[in-house]
Parts: sequence; structure tokens; C-alpha cells
Amino acid sequence: MLFDALQGILDKVQKPARYIGGELNSAVKDKESVSVRYAFCFPDMYEIGMSHLGMKILYSLLNAREDTWCERVFAPGADMEGLMRCKGIPLYGLESLEPIRGFDFIGFTLQYEMSFTAVLNMLDLAGLPVRSADREGLSPIVIAGGPCACNPEPMADFIDLFVLGEGEEVSPQLIELYKKAKSGGWEKSRFLSEAVNIPGVYVPSLYTVSYHDDGRIAAVAASDGAPAKVRKRIIADLDGVFFPDKFVVPFVEIVHDRAVLEILRGCIRGCRFCQAGFLYRPYREKSPCVLERGARSLTDSSGYDEISLTSLSTSDYCGLEELLSRLTSWTQEQGIGLSLPSLRMDNFTPELSEQIAKVRKSGLTFAPEAGTQRLRDAINKNITEDDILGACRTAFLGGYTSVKLYFMLGLPTETREDIAGIAELAHKIVDLFYSMPDRPKGKSVNVSISAACFVPKPFTPFQFEAQDTAALFREKQEYLKSCIRSRKVSFRYHEAGTSVLEATLARGDRRLCAVIEGAWKKGSKLDGWSEHFSQARWDEAMAQAGLDCSFYANRKRDYDEIMPWDHLDFGVSKEFLISENRLAYAGETTPSCREGCAGCGSGGGLYCG
Repeated sequence: MLFDALQGILDKVQKPARYIGGELNSAVKDKESVSVRYAFCFPDMYEIGMSHLGMKILYSLLNAREDTWCERVFAPGADMEGLMRCKGIPLYGLESLEPIRGFDFIGFTLQYEMSFTAVLNMLDLAGLPVRSADREGLSPIVIAGGPCACNPEPMADFIDLFVLGEGEEVSPQLIELYKKAKSGGWEKSRFLSEAVNIPGVYVPSLYTVSYHDDGRIAAVAASDGAPAKVRKRIIADLDGVFFPDKFVVPFVEIVHDRAVLEILRGCIRGCRFCQAGFLYRPYREKSPCVLERGARSLTDSSGYDEISLTSLSTSDYCGLEELLSRLTSWTQEQGIGLSLPSLRMDNFTPELSEQIAKVRKSGLTFAPEAGTQRLRDAINKNITEDDILGACRTAFLGGYTSVKLYFMLGLPTETREDIAGIAELAHKIVDLFYSMPDRPKGKSVNVSISAACFVPKPFTPFQFEAQDTAALFREKQEYLKSCIRSRKVSFRYHEAGTSVLEATLARGDRRLCAVIEGAWKKGSKLDGWSEHFSQARWDEAMAQAGLDCSFYANRKRDYDEIMPWDHLDFGVSKEFLISENRLAYAGETTPSCREGCAGCGSGGGLYCG
């Protein structure tokens, strides 16, 4: 039994509680009483995966069915994996401690391109072939979803089917089809050919890709009745969609260790670099009364003393004032704090500042993204310097002395003046603090700059853009560092090599499957962690496949080039993305959805303003 084998190794690994299950609110069922067993796999460490809201939702949704038992599976740490391979312990579900290779479904959520090798490593650790074509029989069906599934091509050879868009309605439909296939003795090929009739399901093996001599895609052809274009699934009614009334409470501290309320989906803003803002359209909100009920259920069942109101832009929620009023009527009395992440600088009010201060007073985080107004207009950030300084003034008046600002280097149309503008803006915020007579007395200010490397992503207006090379990113990082004159300003930046690889995988085609497999065979498995990442492994795998990162990352695309994801429909039209790209170079902004519809194609009448 795995239980006995685990007892012999858990005292030899860091944080053994990651690997034992049994947490409060976890779902334990009689395996003989269910028809379908589902392994929900998060291709990263326990602390990351247990913080992910999508996993919490689908885990509870599937376990609400009497015929299904969904278990959680995470990538083991290097110490645990070494012992598992040494002792012959296969990857297992936390709820039953049984090998997942015997389950009906193995589902992965793809949140980050750098987790692709972890997917292969988890399949191998489970005792399964990593390539779909080598897995015989109906089960397990290996599926994947999440934001990186918007371009599934680099993982096309490993995954049986992808779920595009929101999974709350697709997952039960797949289970019903699978039960029919299981009872009917179907082969996997028949199941997959039937699954494409479910809206939002993409089966890559039913599509053939041809290429021009220069490496660009010539055509993508569907076969066996698969649709020429697969459209993502959208939940129209957020108030009526399933949401858990309890979360599994971890034994160890996780990244976001609190109750989480999803208050809306989508975004009204249209920042041209932001993939999430386009993927999750159209904009939809939950009503305050539904959210309050959810908050009470989650805190009662979990014991959490903090609730995070999560979304892409929390301060854009129309019912925020009413929701905060409803929640504070009982959370303050019970000592439960409210956290409001993802705040906009143009609507950060004293009331919001006061509300956040009840949870933490350490600092606030905002995302100007660019240091000059010209570049903020080009990326359609739609905030001014006055908005930025006004938000900081409000924060300082509220007693805050620390502000963290997120920027990006390498944005399209960027100049050296734009880079210097990041430092200049930080200096202005420092000067603002000391110019205020009613600032917090006896305290100094800290302005923290975090500069990410711009990564062009599918389904954004910047999907056509060339990314800076790693060498150019490093040059820009050094230049920005040289522009900072104040000790009150601190500076952090991202590793450039990882960002170039991220861009390669984000916009890659299915020829990269060989590269991902090659890098995994060389030892890549937890590439999202700097201590595990090796650029050399990827460079060797790329060379062996006869490919070059620069073709995918550093090459500008023509508007009429066929993208690897053009046969997938995420609602926003390519024509709209082209229009927005042109507006970026013209330095023109597009108003928010609330100010007027720009005709992106995603709404379908769902957003009423």
C-alpha cells in the first residue's frame, strides 16, 4: 500500500504535510460508490496550487456529484520526487493516496507557460506515457484548461483534449459523455470524436497543421467532423453558477491563505498588453447579496479571518460600496478582515484606503505599467500622472508609507525616455510624501519599483509584436537602475531569459512539443522556480529540434499571418486586435466598456454597461 510506503519517506522531506491529504473540508468518498474518478492536477507546488481559485471551484463542483470523486494532485518538491522514484511510489491523489494512473480523468490547469515541463513530469511520475498517441485504452483521459490553453499548440502532442474558456458547464458534460463511453466500451478515439460536439472542447489530434518553408503556418485543417473553429465557453449568469461554500483548509501556509470571493469576471479596461483582460471577456458581475452569502459560508466553514475580493479590477465593481457595507456589518464584529487586490489608481478613494487599512497597513500595490503618459496611452492604460499621484496622496493620507509600483520594460513603442520616466515618477512620489504637511509623522517613505519584461501574448493587440532580446532587456534594466537617485526608491526586476522562453512558449506552434519534451528529458520540471530553471537545457532542446527562440519571441508578425491559435475563438475578433494595435502606434486610447462599446466581438449582449 502507498500509505505504508509514504510513512517511510515523509520524515525525510521538507513540509511533509504537502503530501498526506486529510485536510479540513477535503472530499473523501467510497471509491466503489462512484462511476468516475478525476485527478485535478496543478503542475506546481502545493502552496501555489492550493491558492488557485479555479481549482477550488472545479474540485468542489465535481465532488458535488454523487457519481464523481475528484482528488487533488500537485507537483512534488525535488526531495519528495527523488524519494518517490527511488522507492517506486507513483504520483497519487491526496484524498485516497492511490495512484492516479488508474483514474478516469487526469486534468491539468495551465496557468503559466513555464509549468509545461511539470505536466510531462507528473504524467511520467504517474507511470503514464507523456504523449497522447502512446496512451492506449479509453482511460485515463488527459485534459487541460486555463489561460495557457488559449494557445494549446505547444502541448498538443501530450493532451487528449483542451477545455477553452470557463469549465463549470463543460466538465459535467464531459463526465456524462465519458460514462456513456465507458459503459459502451468505446475506444478513446471515438470518445474524442464525440467530445468535439461539446462547445468549448478542442481535440488537437483532429487538426493537421502545415507550414511554409520559412516556418510560418500555412494552414490548419480539421478532420473527422471537428469544427473549423472552436469557440470558448462562457458562463452567462455568474449569480447562478456554482461556487463552493467551503474550501479545503491547508495544513501548511500557502501563498494566498484566505477565503476568496470572485466578485466579477472580465475587465472593462482593454489594456493592450493584458491577456487576461481579453481572454475573460465579456464583463460580468455577481450581485452583492450573492457575494455576502458566499462570504458567510466560506468563513463559517473554514475559520479564515480574511476575505479577499478578487477580480481583474476590483475597484471597477459597480456594487462595491453596497458589498463593503454588507460585509463590514458583520466582519468587523467577528474580527474578519477584507482584502481588495487589483485596485485601479484612477478610482482609488479614501473610503477604499480606509477599508484596506483594516486588514493591513504595510503598503499598497498599484500598476502604472509605464513611466510616461505617451507610453501609457500607447498601451491603453487610461490613467494619468495626476491619477497616480492622487492615489499615492490618498494612500499617504490614510497612513501608508510604502507603495509598490508595477511596470514593464520592452513595451511596444518604448524609448529610453519612457524607461527614465519610471524612475522620475518614483522620485515624484517620494517628493509628494515629504511635501505633505499632514503626512504620517516620524516615518519615511519607500517606493518599490518592480519591472517585468514584456511578453507578447495571444489574443491581445500586442500578439503581433517582437519581444526584446534577453540582452536588450538586461541593458534596459541597467539603464533604469542608473536613473534611480533616491535611497527611498528600491528596484526589482525579472530574469530576462525566462521571459524570452515564456514568449516562445506563449506564441509557439506544435513543433515546440519536441522542445518541451526534450527539455524535460534533460531535467526541466519546475521551471517557474529560479532555483530549478536552466537556460542551457532549453537551448540544447531547441537546437536539437532545429528551432530557434528568436523565431517565436523576437519576430514581428504581419497582420495577415496565420497564428497558431487562429482556429480558436476566444470572442475578441482578430480585426479588433489589429485595430487596437494600430491605435497603439498612433498613441490613441480606447475608452472602457463602461464608457462605450468598442466592438471587440466578445459581448454577445451579455454586458449592459
